[in-house]
Amino acid sequence: MVSTRLTARKNITLTPDTPVTYIKGVGPKRAAVLAKVGIASLQDLLYHFPRRYLDRSTITAIAHLKIGQEATVVGKIISQNLVRRYRRQFFQVVIDDGSGALNAVWFNGINYIRNAFEIGETVAMSGKVEFYNGLRFIHPDYDKFETEEWELTLHTARIIALYPSTAELKEVGLDSRGFRRLLRPVFEKFKPCFDEILPREILAELKLLPINTALLQIHFPDNADDLAAAQIRFKFEELFFLQLLLAVRRAGIKAVQKPLRYSTAGTLLKQIYKKLPFELTNAQKKVIHEIWDDLQSPNVMNRLLQGDVGSGKTVVALLCASIAIGNGFQAAVMAPTEILAEQHYRVLRQLGEVAGIKVRLLIGGQKKRERQEILAEIEGGQAELVVGTHALIQENVNFKNLALVIIDEQHRFGVVQRSALIEKGYYPDVLVMTATPIPRTLSLTLYGDMDISVLNEMPAGKGRIITRAVTADQIGTVYDYIAGQLQEGNQAYVVYPLIEKSAKSDLQAAIQGYEYLSTKVFQQFKLALLHGGMSTAEKETVMQNFIQGTVNLLVSTTVIEVGVDNQNATIMLVENAERFGLTQIHQLRGRIGRGRRNGVCILVERKVTELGHQRIATILSTIDGFEISEADLKLRGPGEFYGTKQHGYLKMKIADPLIDIEILKSARERAFSLLKNDPHLRRPENQPIRAHLMQQYANQIDFSNIL
Repeated sequence: MVSTRLTARKNITLTPDTPVTYIKGVGPKRAAVLAKVGIASLQDLLYHFPRRYLDRSTITAIAHLKIGQEATVVGKIISQNLVRRYRRQFFQVVIDDGSGALNAVWFNGINYIRNAFEIGETVAMSGKVEFYNGLRFIHPDYDKFETEEWELTLHTARIIALYPSTAELKEVGLDSRGFRRLLRPVFEKFKPCFDEILPREILAELKLLPINTALLQIHFPDNADDLAAAQIRFKFEELFFLQLLLAVRRAGIKAVQKPLRYSTAGTLLKQIYKKLPFELTNAQKKVIHEIWDDLQSPNVMNRLLQGDVGSGKTVVALLCASIAIGNGFQAAVMAPTEILAEQHYRVLRQLGEVAGIKVRLLIGGQKKRERQEILAEIEGGQAELVVGTHALIQENVNFKNLALVIIDEQHRFGVVQRSALIEKGYYPDVLVMTATPIPRTLSLTLYGDMDISVLNEMPAGKGRIITRAVTADQIGTVYDYIAGQLQEGNQAYVVYPLIEKSAKSDLQAAIQGYEYLSTKVFQQFKLALLHGGMSTAEKETVMQNFIQGTVNLLVSTTVIEVGVDNQNATIMLVENAERFGLTQIHQLRGRIGRGRRNGVCILVERKVTELGHQRIATILSTIDGFEISEADLKLRGPGEFYGTKQHGYLKMKIADPLIDIEILKSARERAFSLLKNDPHLRRPENQPIRAHLMQQYANQIDFSNIL
């Protein structure tokens, strides 16, 4: 990547792959800590981008601070001391910026923080302004400056970079000031000259900064405009290579010729379709046609089926599986939990019986003899449709001719687990299902290599779900309402966020909640408790009792979020609703109103927070899953929404798919176009792209089919 070698101390030359130990200021101890955050080479260091910046326009004078304001102040430390008060101790630092003084207080991590500062140091501190014996920050974010560095900023428009750091990095002097000390001589003395990796045409068309100029400006910007231009360049670069990775993966999948081919849709499909006790929606029919087109194709299917709660994905899965089975092949459905697997099994077995399809369930905890019988049927091909959990991917599970793999709620599985099931067949078609509508901004990054089908229509005759929010002082009235509904023969859920009461949490817990509700509130009714800590047999017994109506009210944690289908359950009470994500609440309330009667979901807001109130206001305003997922993404960010942290290629250093959607679209268009025109990236002008892609993403894709 670097065409000009950089001369370091002792006449040693530097290249992008040179270990950071050869950079002045980095010894073995610092190098070991840097390696923990993925910085092992010069290139890693230069791509360790600042998390934010400070200039005069972002700093507030202490005298102008307002209570409740999020602010950044800069001043000198004038005192620091350990304070013991009322059996509690805290560490306090006082900083002064000439206009006034501010206390910075730490209750945790005192042993580290008491050695972090020196009297007279210039520091920037950021936090929420409180007032207690004067203005103060609690556990503020902080950065240190060289005195001359800050004085320069005060008198010029200089912008100072603040870098991501950890406690370990700070302990070895690599806070923001430490990173600036390492990087300054790299740019001032050695002036790196990196080979450009983006196509010349794209740079010219989008007016992106050249790589060397952008590197300098992102670490030591001359002004706000140059900084913005550098950020845009690296955001595009990051998203471009992500989309190119997805394009390569898509091309690789499309290049595979599947050995098991379909000659007809088969008679089983028609038999099941005619016996369905309901009419398919137009959306379901459209999706089945899309999947049938894929199944007929000589290329392997890789399709995502999105459908809101109750939109009929399971029926679509069965009809598609019947095509594979009708052609003499096997199909498998993998679900993330035993409850969901058992739910799928009950529905699929009931619907499949009309066509004589043999459906088997494989989960943990089954008796040895029963399990051996099932395994023998899977290997012999008698088990035509196999439903299960992670048990499906164990070594002793051998399919005869697995042609269709259906993975439900795929975000709950790791990449290795999904691949393990797919490898049970020989290039099988893959259908992934999710009840969580995925915002377009995220689907372009998570599933940009897949074809996408959407069930955007609900079956006729289903009940509406009415959602209401209450505060803790209204809970008595809510209990009276639920008791009245139970008396009429309806069933209810009460959902808690935790299994057991935590000493560090004020959340209501399911176990204590169950004890209170069963002995103090609903004594005349039969209650049961369900949580993830129970055995498979215990959970199955509880669920069967609830579905059969012998349990009136089910107290549960979020294990019921997916898979529980009881059409007589019409009431749900969600405790501490402010602590749940929007998508999670939407999934939970999808457990009620599954029959023809309306469902009522009551959200109890016990601790009012701004974020929690925003979530509840959103969930009250719409039942559209896509609207909710978009709002959830905005509130929680792409790293938390939908469990995306497991997707390694989403660990972006600078781009944000939500904020940078226009850059993302531009990057996707150009990446897919580039690969279309040069499928193997063999043209001379694309060699740097090919090399970078294989170097940076080698562990995320098998390039053998395409590159």
